[in-house]
Amino acid sequence: MRHFIKENKTLRRLYYRAQMLRADAQSNEVRIIDDLTQGVPRTFVEFGFHPMQFNCIALAKRAEWRGLLIDGNTRQVADARAILADRIEVAERFLTLDNLGFIKDKFPQIGLLSIDVDGNDYWFLKELIDTEPSVICVEYNATFGLEPISVPYDASFDRHEKHPSGWYHGASLTALANLCATHGYGLAAVSEAGLNAFFTKSGQLVPATAWVANSIRDEWSGKTREEQWAEIKHMPFSYNP
Repeated sequence: MRHFIKENKTLRRLYYRAQMLRADAQSNEVRIIDDLTQGVPRTFVEFGFHPMQFNCIALAKRAEWRGLLIDGNTRQVADARAILADRIEVAERFLTLDNLGFIKDKFPQIGLLSIDVDGNDYWFLKELIDTEPSVICVEYNATFGLEPISVPYDASFDRHEKHPSGWYHGASLTALANLCATHGYGLAAVSEAGLNAFFTKSGQLVPATAWVANSIRDEWSGKTREEQWAEIKHMPFSYNP
């Protein structure tokens, strides 16, 4: 039955609308965002999303917020356009460093910037951080541990093509914290499941003590962070001190 609903556009969207009140992020991101976005501009940009599960989903439900959601999946973009309010723009784009200009121009000020693309996350943040969002949410790769490393930029990055495990993507928490620190941001929170890091101008957490393992990945893979790292440590990395 689930497969039938998933593959039927009308039923799928009816289901999404019915479940919208219960839709959430993957971990406790909604609570963290609620705490960190008090008093910020009511605008958000998020790329890498599912219509029923994305970090800014609670903000998208609030009438005073405007947002821009971006993803390269045609069906997910069409579904989001069908079920979300018109004040949330949904764009279908496969992002590269060459086509981020429309994000910079979307809002005079960005209240929250959320990045989760399982690939070039570090490089996209590096390009967009000059927009000075009030709050930055970016996925970190717990498999990388605390070394200040990221994957090298690749415009056509696909984590499953890069390595069959899917664990080779993004950047470590330390690498992201180092990048943000050069622009005056500090680590403010890390999600309970070890997925997303949050940065603000007043954040004061230290990656070495704030780091959390990716409990979702550890559980479904049946492998520890160290075992995951052992499988991908031979891959090329960029060092970001």
